[in-house]
Amino acid sequence: MKIGLIGCGTISRIYLENLTKSPDVKVEACADLDVKRARERADEFGIGKAYTVEELLDDSEIDIVVNLTVPQAHADICLRALRAGKHVYVEKPLTVSREEGLEVLREARERGLRVAGAPETFLGGGLQTCRALIDEGAIGTPVAASGFMLSGGHESWHPDPGFYYAKGGGPLFDMGPYYLTALVSLLGPLRRVTGSAVITHAERTITSEPKRGQKIAVETPTHLAAVLDFAQGAVATLVTSFDTGAGTSLPNLEIQGSAGTLLVPDPNHFGGEVKLKRAGEENWTSVPLRYGFTDNNRGIGVIDLAQAIEEDRPHRASGELAYHVLEAMHGIHDASAEGRHYTMRSTCKRPEAMPL
Repeated sequence: MKIGLIGCGTISRIYLENLTKSPDVKVEACADLDVKRARERADEFGIGKAYTVEELLDDSEIDIVVNLTVPQAHADICLRALRAGKHVYVEKPLTVSREEGLEVLREARERGLRVAGAPETFLGGGLQTCRALIDEGAIGTPVAASGFMLSGGHESWHPDPGFYYAKGGGPLFDMGPYYLTALVSLLGPLRRVTGSAVITHAERTITSEPKRGQKIAVETPTHLAAVLDFAQGAVATLVTSFDTGAGTSLPNLEIQGSAGTLLVPDPNHFGGEVKLKRAGEENWTSVPLRYGFTDNNRGIGVIDLAQAIEEDRPHRASGELAYHVLEAMHGIHDASAEGRHYTMRSTCKRPEAMPL
């Protein structure tokens, strides 16, 4: 199937590196608001066409649009691609708002097209090995999970960090999709969520170049502690923060079961070490990864989408999964603001496991 990529920023390089090597898809064209940047990417990866966004959407040969634009443009580009008769794969989050996300899914459904969305790291060898262990009963019945993404924020290293502190940003919307998608792929859909969210510092000072010394007014919570109730009964805690600059000894992600505990690798990556400790054992055991895709394999969600269309089967990084995660993140914010639990309105199927 032929791919058209829109948004030739930093993340596009790893997508193109992987997609141009795949025998299942052909990258036909790339586009950007800055056509010069699109041409640079096209030349770098031997892609024949560098387009404006409009030209790419008008190209009838393109089957799938890979949308790597900034989050505020996700909905617009997805809807335009669908209306042009193309399937869509979009970087996280699916859209900025729940209303936009529902509109994208509705448009695809009405047109008989597919929507897929990042993150796709749950398809990697690390998380797939964890899924296999859970499904085999290695930890018994999953009872609880704990996830931690604690950092000091992006103003010390990112060249233009303002977005991370604007509405639609923050640690939950930035990194939460990796953790929530991993948890849903391991434990199934959510039933309800709650949490507390605060803005610790009303203003941040950029210390990176080229905007060193500029001030950022913080518009979104920068420290959030969430409680997640899963439909199958497990209860998880998730803490995300841009306010903890000294590091942490807490795990990225841990699943506790009735018969053991699973130490899950960083859900922002495809590989990593998996550790298992069964009830009654004193020590952790390192579990060899059973699956491939353990490097930076961004693009495998696109390839799985293309294969699924050809094989007439569900694709794994589904739009419904991406929307479920988007709703959960908004629900955590709503719950904190209103002092209540938020009951999920959406659900999704647990994605099929990857083949060995």
